[in-house]
Parts: sequence; structure tokens; C-alpha cells
Amino acid sequence: MDERAVFHWVLWGFAGVGSLLLVTAPYGRHARRGWGPTLSNLWGWLVMEIPAPVGMLVFFLLGGRQGPVEVAFLLIWQLHYCQRTFVFPFLMKPGDPPMPLSIALFGTLFNLFNSYLNGRWLFTLSDPYPATWLSDPRFVAGLAIFLAGFAINLHSDHVLRNLRGPGETGFKIPRRGMFRFVSAANYLGEFTEWVGWAVLTWSWPGAVFAFWTFANLGPRAIATHRWYHRTFPDYPRNRKALIPFVL
Repeated sequence: MDERAVFHWVLWGFAGVGSLLLVTAPYGRHARRGWGPTLSNLWGWLVMEIPAPVGMLVFFLLGGRQGPVEVAFLLIWQLHYCQRTFVFPFLMKPGDPPMPLSIALFGTLFNLFNSYLNGRWLFTLSDPYPATWLSDPRFVAGLAIFLAGFAINLHSDHVLRNLRGPGETGFKIPRRGMFRFVSAANYLGEFTEWVGWAVLTWSWPGAVFAFWTFANLGPRAIATHRWYHRTFPDYPRNRKALIPFVL
């Protein structure tokens, strides 16, 4: 059995595991006991995310395709993951509950598989992308969707970080940006990014990644939405959990 055949078995097995994600990961406001040893959020995020930028770079360098389209794919991927790995954790304010080590290791495993599936496909196993792909409507539309999601994600994280003033504690209702429409605007941004990635790469690994993102963040967004309603009697009733006007 050649690598392409093994790759497809891994890809659809990965998609199948994603369809079973029905548990709200126990970190942040959803932290709870019973998940074993913990580590700080800073180290938890670093452990989880670092396989993604490093893995994608390795598959790019070893893949044998390093033309303009492949460079564009690498830069788009790294735009998200360098921010998520090397910037976001250092901007978090102290005070959040620590992250279970098991969750950090699960995230590590996910990013190892995901960077393999996307990197190996784009840089080695797929049919080569022609240079004209950069002007293809699928690439242009997908990139626009990705960048819109990236902007939503960054702004939503900024809103959440600045809800509390100096010396303040506790939770507040976010009211700016896409939080006017959904309770989990940061998750909406990330999901939008990977829908854009699936379109701009026009690949099954990209589509499976977008599906995994929804399967992972959807239950967490719903749990966050319900938490807001339980915590704040005046919480806006017209907001949805993740997708404006829909979910």
C-alpha cells in the first residue's frame, strides 16, 4: 500500500474521530475537576499549538514543491498559527484556571495529524497547483474569507482581553464587534478562517479541518452561550451562539 492510500485512510479516520467530538473541553470558564494534572494556560497553549507552525514548515521544506502557490499556502497557514502560538498566549491575562495536561496533549496530537494531512497533501501528494491558482476565483474567495475570519478572531480576542479594567475581577458581557451577534465571536472567526482555507486550497484535508473546527468549537460555543444566559439575567436574547442568525 503506497503513501497516498495510507493518507486517505488516515484522512477519513481523522474525519470520523472529529464527528465524535461532543464534549466541551474543560479549560477557561468551562474548567472542571477530574481531568488530571494541570499546567498554566501559557504553557498549555504553547504545547498545543507549536506542532502546527513547525510541522507545516517541515512538510513544506521536505515536500519538493516550493513554488509561489505553495509559498502562499505556507504563509497563510503561518499567519494564523504564528499568532496563535507565539503571540496569543503571551497576551492572556493571569487569573484563568489552569489547563489540564490531557487537553494540551490532545491538542498537540490534533495539530500533528492536521499539519501532516494538510502539509503532506499540499506540498507532496496532491496534483500540483498551477501558478494561475493564485488568480483562481476559489483561491481569491477563500483568501478573502480566511482574512475576514482572521480579523474577526483577532478583534474578538482583543475585546475579551479588555473587558475588565485595572483591578477588576469577574466576568462581563462583551458587546463590541461580532459579539453583538454571537456569544462566541472568537470561535466564529476561527471557524470562518478554516472555511476559507478549505476553499482556497480546494482540498479534502482543508474541508476536514473546517469540519473538525466546527465539531470542536460548536459545542464549546453553545456551552458558552448557555453560561452567559445563566450568569447574566440581562444577557441579550437575540444573540446566537456561533453563527449569526442561525446557531
